[in-house]
Amino acid sequence: MELTVMLKALGDPTRLKIYQSLLERKHCVRSLSKKLGITESAVSQHMKILREADMVYGEKYGYHTHYLPKQEAVDFMNACFRSMKHQSETVDRDMATCQCEFRKEPLQRINSNDKERCKQQKKNCKD
Repeated sequence: MELTVMLKALGDPTRLKIYQSLLERKHCVRSLSKKLGITESAVSQHMKILREADMVYGEKYGYHTHYLPKQEAVDFMNACFRSMKHQSETVDRDMATCQCEFRKEPLQRINSNDKERCKQQKKNCKD
């Protein structure tokens, strides 16, 4: 599984709504069509993309297929986001400055308009 493929699939607002609906309970194309106010054909096209991203699967019930999110996909995305959250919590924000060797000017530069505005607000301004 690839997170980028999954995020790309969920990048469309309609597909995101479809996926969120499937997380609540299983749906057939007709049910999703009525719930979201789009055509069954449009739902089918969105479902194809979610299937290709390996995020959903279908169970046949007569003429209808009821779709569900793949538990492996849900677990994988949860693990990825937990990992990112943990990484962001361990970053020392004071030390996480750009070390770009190509930077030619300081990060904070105050121009004359800013100095004047500072003086009017009675704040200390430094070059």
